Parts: sequence; structure tokens; C-alpha cells
Amino acid sequence: MTETIDAQVLPTPIAPLSLLTHGGVLVAAGFTGDPGEMFARLPAKLRALPLNPVDDLGKPARAVRDYLDGDLFALDSVEVDQPGTPTRQRLLAALRAVPPGTTVSYARLAEHAGLPKTAARAAGGACAQNLIAPFVPCHRVLPSVGGFGGYYYGAHVKEWLLGHEKAL
Repeated sequence: MTETIDAQVLPTPIAPLSLLTHGGVLVAAGFTGDPGEMFARLPAKLRALPLNPVDDLGKPARAVRDYLDGDLFALDSVEVDQPGTPTRQRLLAALRAVPPGTTVSYARLAEHAGLPKTAARAAGGACAQNLIAPFVPCHRVLPSVGGFGGYYYGAHVKEWLLGHEKAL
């Protein structure tokens, strides 16, 4: 049996959400109707596999539907895997620990990851390179100076997600 990257696009109230799995583990998710956009951001070893559209990815798709229906912790149950240095992995783990309905600053995220306050820039980089939104909830990180800050899929998507979670 050939290994593949399985992909499904789900409708959401704000934008289509593409989900990509490898061996049942979520390796990419993003607010785009074109899974190829997410596929292009994967590490080379995964891009070497064929992209396989499927009708139902199972648990990740159910988690999205449950999240949209109000179970704000549903995304936490999905296994994810993305590349990164040990520092980046600590930041991504800290991101997953930020509860729905709350926000943190980049500096606070770095602190939660056990990194010095000077690592706020690294926290911003981890958010910018996050391949698995909203499962790794970088939308819950706001600049300490106010506003929404950047978001790969647009500030309007970040604002919608925070509103859905009632974190505004």
C-alpha cells in the first residue's frame, strides 16, 4: 500500500478549512479551499508523497464539526505533528495548552514554553510558521501592544475564531 497525504476540505462559517493527514496524524490544516496550498508548506519528505483527496478523514473532521458546534476543546483530542527545532516544539506545545476563550501575549507564550521573555520573537516565528491552524491555536496569541496582530489567514479569520471562542 502506497503512503499518501490524505486531504479533506471542510466548510466553516469563515472560510473553507483544508485538513491533511499522514498515517492518521494531522500534519497540516489551514483556512483555504485548496489543500495544495497546505501541501506546498509541508516538509520535503511529506511533499514527496501523493496528495490524496478523501471524503472523510474521520477524527480530525469530526473534531472540526464539534468545535464549530460549540465543543471548544474538540480540536485538542487530535494528534498533530509538524517540524521544528526543540525550541519551536516547546512553543507549539505551549500554544496547544492555551485554553479556548483565553488569549496570551507572545512574551507570555514564551514564558509558558519555559523560555526567557526575550524569546517573544521566537514565539512570533512559531506562530507564523504554524502548519496546523486552528488545532495549534496561534489565533489565541495577541500582541501586548493591542490589536489582533498578524495571522497567516487574515486578521478577519483570527477575529472570527476568537469571537467563536468568546475570547474577545
